[in-house]
Amino acid sequence: MKPKKKNILVPNTPLLDALKTPADLRTMTRAELKDLCAELREDLIYRVNEVGGHFASSLGVTELTVALHSAFQTPEDRVVWDVGHQAYIHKILTGRREEITNIRQLGGISGFPRRCESDYDTFGVAHAGTSISAATGMLEASHQNNKERNVIAVIGDGAMTAGMAFEALNHSGELHKKLIVILNDNEMSIAPNVGALSWMFSRTLTGKFSTSARRHFKSLVEKGVIPHSFYRALDRAEEAAQGFFSTPAMLFESFGYRYMGPVDGNNIDQVMDALDRAKEQDGPVLIHALTVKGKGYEAAEDDPVKYHAVKPFQLLGGSPKKSSKTKSKPPAPSYTEVFGDTMVELCERDERVVGITAAMPDGTGLSKLAKEMPERYYDVGIAEQHGVTFAAGLACEGIRPVVAIYSTFLQRGFDQVVHDVCIQSLPVIFAMDRAGVVGSDGPTHHGVFDISYLRCLPSMVVMAPKDEAELRDMLATAVEYTDGPTAIRYPRGSAQGVDISAPAKPIEIGKCEVLRRSASGSGALLIGLGQTVAPCLEAAIELENVGIDCTVVNARFVKPLDDTLLELIKEHDVALSAEDHARMGGFGSALLEAINDKGISAAPLIRLGIDDLFVEHGTQDELYAQCAYDKQAIVDHIKEAFSGRQSTVRKSVVNL
Repeated sequence: MKPKKKNILVPNTPLLDALKTPADLRTMTRAELKDLCAELREDLIYRVNEVGGHFASSLGVTELTVALHSAFQTPEDRVVWDVGHQAYIHKILTGRREEITNIRQLGGISGFPRRCESDYDTFGVAHAGTSISAATGMLEASHQNNKERNVIAVIGDGAMTAGMAFEALNHSGELHKKLIVILNDNEMSIAPNVGALSWMFSRTLTGKFSTSARRHFKSLVEKGVIPHSFYRALDRAEEAAQGFFSTPAMLFESFGYRYMGPVDGNNIDQVMDALDRAKEQDGPVLIHALTVKGKGYEAAEDDPVKYHAVKPFQLLGGSPKKSSKTKSKPPAPSYTEVFGDTMVELCERDERVVGITAAMPDGTGLSKLAKEMPERYYDVGIAEQHGVTFAAGLACEGIRPVVAIYSTFLQRGFDQVVHDVCIQSLPVIFAMDRAGVVGSDGPTHHGVFDISYLRCLPSMVVMAPKDEAELRDMLATAVEYTDGPTAIRYPRGSAQGVDISAPAKPIEIGKCEVLRRSASGSGALLIGLGQTVAPCLEAAIELENVGIDCTVVNARFVKPLDDTLLELIKEHDVALSAEDHARMGGFGSALLEAINDKGISAAPLIRLGIDDLFVEHGTQDELYAQCAYDKQAIVDHIKEAFSGRQSTVRKSVVNL
């Protein structure tokens, strides 16, 4: 029986149940495709409600996704998604319907398109602004290989703010080959000007009669029958006329694209008509599709930002499902929340401080600053490169910019960090949220390379707090530090729950913190950095219960390193470093380099962290255990090191 309300658990989906591959869509009528879209929405709501995941974006592109697989011969025709938040309907249609129930979980499918997962996932994505560039490359490869195929890039209006998207538009427009770009505009960024009138005009210009007439006219020009100036005059007349009806048309026509739209992206007939017309063009085409993010689920339509990515929720009303685990005390605030509150506090204390984000005000915690002190807040859009250099310009004039960007996204602005910030030793502060493994978003979002790519830069200070109080103090430290840039890395999720009522205060640059000393002065030395300090402390307690004395150090700083750490390594029988980061080029590598450079003779340093691989998705705790730098891994390594070796381990030299 077909459910009447969203709280009925299992939807009735006969059309979807009968669908085997996307090719089956091409045998369906428009009316059946429309009914299928309704079934797909119900199915997605039913499945994501149980496990969570990216939600509102996929609901909004249901008709668009169905139309793409219906109008084109996928996977032979290439569809390239941008970011990939919106690809859940695509996954359902391409053989992964049942696997949605384990999406973003350990061992399950990814929340983003991945080439290794399906032939229909033509390009792996999760960072914004890549689709047009990749699609341009695929189209050119088809010409190089003498293959005829359609290539379609689907990009959201938010991702279109990425500079790379405009670089790709510029290049692909110049090539003048039939690339189809679909701008999925859910009015989160770009809004339509005239809408229906513009689409009516687009249909006229791209209809079969107009298209064939233009081709015939062009052939006469090429044969010399008609002067080229006549053809160019016609082209300019069309551009001017379409620009009159739509400002977006003027923008994209200037890149060499034929603009079509805006079309109602949630109307299967309009989308199919637009795709059919686009296939008939002989140059690049941009279809401007207006969609409703979260369409089909009222709560998501009302608050598409909140429902962009969700945890398991109640179907009726959309409230989060309660955990079966009982909690003895209220959860600690997240590091993101603490950062946001501290930014407001620092801005109130120091009129020079400003906050910068790249289209992530909620994700970075800067939304509170935007609300309370909007004149001290900047959102540069999905433009990390610009955000970094913008901060450099501010710093040149005495402002103290705090650039809040996820660790994985700061990679996109690396050249600007080097060229525009570090070479000039400008006091720009980088607040790197989501440092370390981040959980279900997987390898594209884990922030596990920032130590490697930042500690090699002259004048850069790199630090990581053990808890939220230390995060506040490190921000205060960075604001006061004027000799160069600083970077603070902190993890996703809940903080430690310590008292943060005291005002944020500066700490000494490059100074570690000894949290506990072994009774003997030797034994095991456990060096934690940021998130790994807590498991080091927990491991020390367990190890001392079996007779192994432990000293625990909170490193605080990756660069500069405290010489105290090197002295402690010399004094102890075994030393272990643990980091929520790649081992290669990471914190442990920095310790080894310092030990070697100073000619220190000591026991081998056990370095725990991520091996030379990309970590898949799962919960953070699952990934800590899988990558072997959780409490149990620390305990096991120290026990193994002390097993029958206490009398000889001090005589070993550092293993480099």
